[in-house]
Amino acid sequence: MKRSDLIWTLVGLGAVLLSCYLLYHEVRNISLHEIADSLKAIPHLNWLLAAGATIGAYWALAWYDRIALSHLGKHIPWRFISLCSFTTYALAHNIGASVFSGALVRYRAYSTKGLTPQEIGLLIFFCSFTFALGGILSGGCVLLFQPDLIHRLANVSPLLSQVIGSLMLLFVALYILGSWRQFKPWSWGKLYIEYPRLKVVVRQLVTGPLELACAAAIIYFALPQETNPGYIVVFGVFLASFSLALLSHAPGGLGVLEVTFLAAMPDIPTSDVLAALIVFRFFYLLLPFALSLLVVIGFEWSQWQTRKAAAAGPLAAQDSQDKRD
Repeated sequence: MKRSDLIWTLVGLGAVLLSCYLLYHEVRNISLHEIADSLKAIPHLNWLLAAGATIGAYWALAWYDRIALSHLGKHIPWRFISLCSFTTYALAHNIGASVFSGALVRYRAYSTKGLTPQEIGLLIFFCSFTFALGGILSGGCVLLFQPDLIHRLANVSPLLSQVIGSLMLLFVALYILGSWRQFKPWSWGKLYIEYPRLKVVVRQLVTGPLELACAAAIIYFALPQETNPGYIVVFGVFLASFSLALLSHAPGGLGVLEVTFLAAMPDIPTSDVLAALIVFRFFYLLLPFALSLLVVIGFEWSQWQTRKAAAAGPLAAQDSQDKRD
């Protein structure tokens, strides 16, 4: 294991331990019975809406790969892209080391379609940038147009919130300008980055926020209607908590999401917030993780069968030749 991998593993473990410690102090007086009652109180329709939001989120994630492949000029069947993307993110969200696990799964899958390691590396970077761009655009809009939301997480003035939001949107605007005017490409190590076509950028600006919006909607639908603070509040808190979870490298944001939401929503019963996050973890993390393992097993089985058939071909031909001789 590389030293950097070990460091980030320790960082993630430390973040989990700290978050769990803080979470324990928040929920030590909450019983499992109360959380179970909160889960039972979620209407059946809201369970279906949460499931639909999950499908929307993973559908948007599949577009990350499709947009990147369009930028690279590669044509791969949509079904293959969807399965690869679903497996990549389902594993990465739960494992926590998104870059490592995402690179491993994508390299294993896309190398069978003829992509070179350099092209796969660029695809990974492009998908990561699309996600970051969606977060910057969404966060900038929330901070600029709903500046009071920042009080739920930090004692910061609304003016500073709007300034930060404006700077985030300025970054997005410069990226659009660079694509429109085709600014000079830049390199990072062995990566050679060109500004994508404006058509590709538009897809990024739609897909990134859409994935985040659908993921936040899972929690929104699981919160009780009586104390629900509204979708914009949930979306803003989700952006902050999800960003902290990624920065912490905690597997699945374990503890980080819970601590952030509980701190940002003190006016909602703790059991209801925890129940909503359990629904989120089930639909967005655990269920996709279980399904992704089946996809990986199926893919590796098909690759083994292909190699077996390829190896058996020459042997069969040799046996036939020997019989004729």
